Amino acid sequence: MSFTETKKLDEKYIAGTYKRFETEIFEGQGATLYSEDGKKYIDFGSGIAVNSFGVNDQIWKDAVIAQLNKVQHASNLYYTRPQAELAKLLCERTGAKKVFFSNSGAEANECAIKAARKYSFDKYGEGRYEIVTLKNSFHGRTMATLTATGQDAMHKYFMPFLDGFFYAEPTYEGVRKVCSKKTCAVMLELVQGEGGVRPLEIEQVKEIELFCKKNDILLIIDEVQTGNGRTGKLYAFEYYGIQPDIVSTAKGLAGGLPLGATMLFEKCEKVLGAGDHGSTFGGNPVACAGAISILKRLDKELLLEVQGKSAYMFTHLGRIKNVIKVTGLGLMLGLEITKNAREVAEECLRRGLIVLTAKDKIRLLPPLTIKKDEIDTGLKILNEVISE
Repeated sequence: MSFTETKKLDEKYIAGTYKRFETEIFEGQGATLYSEDGKKYIDFGSGIAVNSFGVNDQIWKDAVIAQLNKVQHASNLYYTRPQAELAKLLCERTGAKKVFFSNSGAEANECAIKAARKYSFDKYGEGRYEIVTLKNSFHGRTMATLTATGQDAMHKYFMPFLDGFFYAEPTYEGVRKVCSKKTCAVMLELVQGEGGVRPLEIEQVKEIELFCKKNDILLIIDEVQTGNGRTGKLYAFEYYGIQPDIVSTAKGLAGGLPLGATMLFEKCEKVLGAGDHGSTFGGNPVACAGAISILKRLDKELLLEVQGKSAYMFTHLGRIKNVIKVTGLGLMLGLEITKNAREVAEECLRRGLIVLTAKDKIRLLPPLTIKKDEIDTGLKILNEVISE
């Protein structure tokens, strides 16, 4: 089947919710991808921070196939070893006490929201249910997480929204002003991804943490995109030197399979009991096997490599003509440029480089294991396109 035929099928049968780029991803190895007609691309997107170790990683495939050869799915009414082992790994690496598994970042955030509200209900009774998020944030596309998203542009068409969400400026004073006696949680992305790859200031985040602790307001950190090595730490909250009460993650956790996790720390470890929440596919043994393979290899050495690649890319990106500013953390980079970001992304694709956009910025999320020659090839194309 040719690309033209695939495109026709897509346009005829798939809901038109995506503004797709003009290529078909067919196969690849690591951070190098190929279309159906054999055109080569350097991947600076990794499926929006999902393919942590790129594509076709043999160790990951072996782990997934080994589990497929046993059982591909089991109801959460029964125990499965991969789920238990993955939960143990996450708790040991983060200090969390319990984990709830789901299928996506939005679902992980839904669980975080429910856990925060139940914690407050159990302790204070009805009426203390409000959650403060930040302006320009993005937390998902379900009704609760869309409501939690602090972007007016995403709030069209789907009214009425859920009650109890309020949006603050991304500072301590901004959060403090919006919080009230009804606030049960503050929910932050430490680097706003969809909002333009904007890192929060460390001191502001630490002040927010202290404010939350003083007022028994839970601190939820949304690590859907920043988690699993993306920032050069296993989770970005380590970089900020804070202790969250709840952490949500997904995307790169299972290296390309759908898996979300909500990590509950000491305050919340007993908040969810039988029947309070659930998921048919959450903690699927195949996805968990993939995640175990990823997490075990996200060691200190690899995270230091991510930090080194980040510094290298920051330096070279900052030298490109028409780049106003480079933002981000680790291998989660944003380029503020003088040109139209979508047009730049389309031209990069034509020349063999996959990049993403976030608002008016170019967004770069290469695989954590991308090789130096792949980075250099991608930087050369970016330089050519943006400088022209």
